[in-house]
Amino acid sequence: MTPPDFALLNSGLFLLSGMITGPWRHQKMLRSPQHQAPVYGDIAHRAGLMYSFASLVIWKLAETNAFPVAFTWYAVVAPVTFFWMDTGTYLYLGIADRTQNQFSRRTFRTTFGMYLLLFFEISGVVLLLAGFPIKHL
Repeated sequence: MTPPDFALLNSGLFLLSGMITGPWRHQKMLRSPQHQAPVYGDIAHRAGLMYSFASLVIWKLAETNAFPVAFTWYAVVAPVTFFWMDTGTYLYLGIADRTQNQFSRRTFRTTFGMYLLLFFEISGVVLLLAGFPIKHL
């Protein structure tokens, strides 16, 4: 499997997660007295769809990258891994029907974890973007 293949596979898996959480949200809305799905269930649904598209962009950038394969692997795996961690957190909070904002309490995840997320998601995409003009200009 190549880095672009990995990104494309994960794009499909994110799309599937978004599609699966759709009916789950709908069921929750039907059973809720307020006709609302859990807040984080909504976020998990949207994140799956959004990260599906983001992974498609990563796929294409990885496919047209000029950097060595090891750099490209990092640039693909870093953001995709954190996309999954985000989605998993949203699913967990949605299933637990947590309505309190996850940032209302300071924890490793909401402090240092956020800095890690920002670093790895952004650095991976920056590497992919930097590799595109090097190859094509």
